[in-house]
Amino acid sequence: MEAIQSLSFRPSPLDPLRKNIPQFTNVRSLGAKRVPLTITASASTVSAPKREKDPKKRVVITGTGLVSVFGNDVDTYYDRLLAGESGISLIDRFDASKFPTRFGGQIRGFKSEGYIDGKNDRRLDDCLRYAIVAGKKALENADLGGDRLEKIDKERAGVLVGTGMGGLTVFSDGVQNLIEKGHRKITPFFIPYAITNMGSALLGIDLGFMGPNYSISTACATSNYCFYAAANHIRRGEADLMLAGGTEAAMIPIGLGGFVACRALSQRNDDPQTASRPWDKERDGFVMGEGAGILVMESLEHAMKRGAPIIAEYLGGAVNCDAYHMTDPRADGLGVSSCILSSLEDAGVSPEEVNYINAHATSTIVGDLAEINAVKKVFKTTTGIKMNATKSMIGHCLGAAGGLEAIATIKAITTGWVHPSINQFNPEPSVEFDTVPNKKQQHEVNVAISNSFGFGGHNSVVAFSAFKP
Repeated sequence: MEAIQSLSFRPSPLDPLRKNIPQFTNVRSLGAKRVPLTITASASTVSAPKREKDPKKRVVITGTGLVSVFGNDVDTYYDRLLAGESGISLIDRFDASKFPTRFGGQIRGFKSEGYIDGKNDRRLDDCLRYAIVAGKKALENADLGGDRLEKIDKERAGVLVGTGMGGLTVFSDGVQNLIEKGHRKITPFFIPYAITNMGSALLGIDLGFMGPNYSISTACATSNYCFYAAANHIRRGEADLMLAGGTEAAMIPIGLGGFVACRALSQRNDDPQTASRPWDKERDGFVMGEGAGILVMESLEHAMKRGAPIIAEYLGGAVNCDAYHMTDPRADGLGVSSCILSSLEDAGVSPEEVNYINAHATSTIVGDLAEINAVKKVFKTTTGIKMNATKSMIGHCLGAAGGLEAIATIKAITTGWVHPSINQFNPEPSVEFDTVPNKKQQHEVNVAISNSFGFGGHNSVVAFSAFKP
């Protein structure tokens, strides 16, 4: 969750700094409904339930697909992350010269040939184009491209792709046409292509998937919310396979201008590639990005029956709300800490098993350290844990951020290499974790978590590991 600087919103009457906030004595007291972890303020160990064994309820990742500032190929994307390459540059999609922020993680040269027919491609908002291409690429990666898709029961295959902003270009153009030319010049596609559910809907229509199909919009936490919900559809026996993730294309004048008005963006126009610098003392706001990241999630039973390539395992997740402030995180970290604990409970792992964290880490003044403080409440030692920031290279992709970061997390698991957090010039001393500064590191990941937080106090955490039969 990002902090809007210098704006005043009335927070919850709960004072985050008051001394009588209870410590985590039992996760059930935080609203969890599963078998509780037992945690005390001074505990150094945690007793956790065992991981899921039922192949109908175990959820595996069999495909990954993306659209990013580094292109549409997952391996190329991760290679460039490992190289510590920045995808941030000056915006040239429109004239940004009058904006106080004039740069971002703008996608250039995007091509959808072979995935979207030419007529629809010209009409669709980029938010939808990114979702369709990333979703179909994920299916190809899962050995479900072309005719192979006919081998699955489409009534038990669903789509859950969310977005924070929806079809913002279509919406902006429609408003402009209304003001300048009148209502008769509004395209009939204005509403369908602007609403947030249409990415899931169009993928479902195109693929013939008749299972659960909807979108979730929880700002920058969107993708993780979608992973969590999709996995639960599988666990409850409502689907065998789900396409899940997030998409975003807000890098247009109204999108940039809106975040400028929030005073949330970096203004380091003289050196855009060093602007996104999570945990650095000189950070001055986040950098906008765009794209889509989508996973193919299946029950282990279904994946094994069709001989699917199993890439990793989704162990569990959790979502909750700070219930504190529209944009600022709780200073005591209660919402984030309890969300991490609930995700580990759902995953059936203890904090000691986690040795990699893909952090939300947006490069905002308040948000970066608030996340660190919350993480420290859960992990009693930073020894052996690598924590990095994908956003340092691709910017903050809003509703798509968790999708792109989940793919980076899974690639860390499968390759044994964690990408660097770049632009670590003068790190905050209170961070203490190994943030993989400026150079990739070899690291065998045991259990990884990926954090995403959004405006409104939305918190989400998902856990992954290598697949072990």
